[in-house]
Order: sequence, then structure tokens, then C-alpha cells
Amino acid sequence: MRRLILLRHAKSDRPPGIADLDRPLNNRGKRAAPQMGAYLSAEGLIPEAVVVSPAQRTRETWDAIQSALQGPEAEIVPSIYEAPETALLAVVRSTPNMVGSLLMIGHNPGLQDLAMRLAGSGDKDGRKRLALEFPTASVVVLDFDGDAWNAVAAGMGRLERFVAPRDIDIAD
Repeated sequence: MRRLILLRHAKSDRPPGIADLDRPLNNRGKRAAPQMGAYLSAEGLIPEAVVVSPAQRTRETWDAIQSALQGPEAEIVPSIYEAPETALLAVVRSTPNMVGSLLMIGHNPGLQDLAMRLAGSGDKDGRKRLALEFPTASVVVLDFDGDAWNAVAAGMGRLERFVAPRDIDIAD
């Protein structure tokens, strides 16, 4: 089995004069990210590999959750930055087969589109909700039968869970 964990970066700021790539987390994001890391750890959702967009907000999100996960070092993957679902799927498919679980930290709408494309079964209410929203700092967990990442395709994933910060009582 393969497990793909998609995490949208935590809430970011929009300071004037700052390029999109350099936008930092805002105070809400700085609170939510470590709390989502604690949730992932408590639920045993510990990735074997991590890929992160080069954007400041995604890297800060990873920095805030990394200690809770005690997982591997993240690989910064430029092609994840504001990428469409097809580019994100290419990153997933290029994951080495020795990796059983992959965490991808990126952006919308690409992550939401990828989750919707892959989730062919599983949590029905979660899939309906995912079609409507993918809030910042939210997590989607998709499970796949089989041993090869390069075989991951549309509809093959089972939505194991979709959790937003408000679902675990993270205050705004």
C-alpha cells in the first residue's frame, strides 16, 4: 500500500511589495501549522519522504510541523510551486517505490484538484467537502493499493481522511 498525504500550506500574509514566492505565514498560520503537525503525529501519519514547494509559506509550514513528525528532511521541489494537478501527479509518480508514505506540502488549486482526481473511493462526506474547499493547513490522506508510485492514476485513491484546522479546534 502507498499513502499520499497532501498538506496545503498554512495561512499566509500578503505584505505589500513582497513577491508571491516570498510571502510568509501570518499569525494564524504560525499557530495552525504546529497544531496540524501535532495532529499528524498523534494520528500516526508520519511520512517516509517529504516534498515541499520552494515558496516561503510552504517551507515555514514544514519547519513548524517537522519537529512533531520527527520525519525525514524535506526535499524542496520547484515544480510544486503553484503547480497544476498534472505536475503534482508527476512528482508523486516519480517517488521511489521504497517510500511507503509521501507528504507533499503545496498550494491550491493544484492540491485540491489532485486530491479530487485521485480520490475514487473512501470517505464519501470528505470527498463531497473536498469538492467545495481545501482550506489552508488542511490535510488530505489518500491510500493506494499496490507497490508502485508510478502506477498511481485518477480514481485509484481511497480518501482515508480530510481534516481542516477547524476540525481539530485550532483557534483563528
